[in-house]
Amino acid sequence: MEPVIEVKGLRKTYVMGTQTVNALRSVDLNIHKNDYVALMGPSGSGKSTLMNLLGCLDTPSAGDYRLDGINVSTMEDADLAEVRNKKIGFVFQTFNLLPRLSALGNVALPLVYAGLGRSAREAKARAALESVGLGDRVDHKPNELSGGQRQRVAIARALVNDPSLILADEPTGNLDTRTSIEIMAIFEELYKKGNTIIIVTHEPDIAEHCQRIIRLRDGLVEKDEINERMVSAQSNPILLQPLD
Repeated sequence: MEPVIEVKGLRKTYVMGTQTVNALRSVDLNIHKNDYVALMGPSGSGKSTLMNLLGCLDTPSAGDYRLDGINVSTMEDADLAEVRNKKIGFVFQTFNLLPRLSALGNVALPLVYAGLGRSAREAKARAALESVGLGDRVDHKPNELSGGQRQRVAIARALVNDPSLILADEPTGNLDTRTSIEIMAIFEELYKKGNTIIIVTHEPDIAEHCQRIIRLRDGLVEKDEINERMVSAQSNPILLQPLD
């Protein structure tokens, strides 16, 4: 089966005055359908750069990146924007919700760019909100929702276009411990339903919820390993308890 993400020799170099910064130094990576991946690394490791490249928010200096078999590494901005809208669902630490729109309006927004009619947009947005437990909050604006509820809206928005990939950047960074566990439970359910998920995090307890952990250091993949605890928990669910 062809990978959802296929990365070969990916490099990203920034020139800052007289200094050249090698943010990524030839990264090779495959991520398949229904992988649940934590992308980790210390500050300066290259994880944010890799996230931006995987999310088609930036282009590499060298190397190839194929998303669903499409080579996106040499695309222009307009084409990248179309790929982002059709293929990638984003979840951000700061939620990135529009304050004047209701939960329904925020979730339906990607469908506006996709060209769907109003009734189709609202039906899909309602279904996405119901899938994250917010069917009774469709008319609430962000300032009428808790932090956890705002992140659920953001997850629903990421899901609404049926993307090939859900890319979450520190999705629990602004949440307390209890709410973080609830949000990670939603991601786990999405994974069980067949979604492909990458979570960028610096928190080991969040990474432990994922099936695979990729660690970057100095612009290279330092480790890429299966999370045995998660795999064991899938075969014996009683083992998967909230981490202290």
